[in-house]
Amino acid sequence: QVQLVESGGGLVQPGGSLRLSCAVSGSIFSIYAMGWYRQAPGKQRELVAQITTGGSLYYVDSVKGRFTISRDNAKNTVYLQMNSLKPEDTAVYYCNVELEDLLRRDYWGQGTQVTVSS
Repeated sequence: QVQLVESGGGLVQPGGSLRLSCAVSGSIFSIYAMGWYRQAPGKQRELVAQITTGGSLYYVDSVKGRFTISRDNAKNTVYLQMNSLKPEDTAVYYCNVELEDLLRRDYWGQGTQVTVSS
């Protein structure tokens, strides 16, 4: 059974940094795209950053230059380094992984709260 376990959220002051991690475990044939979504209260879930198997990167405009996504294929783990955090970054952050176990499909992490406040 595939599991995604997230860690690294918390409370930070504006201008601070956090690093999110998402470790994938289970019977997996291949992992394709890995990414992070976020959902703020009253807003739709949005894709924040994504990294493909080939290393192609996507960032939503609002985080460009502040967030960095990376992956460790040996550990089946994806990271999101978040610097210069702003109050508008406050949200629940979800890891999303496209992988193949019995089928090629998406899996989601449980979500981790990030709160940026003084």
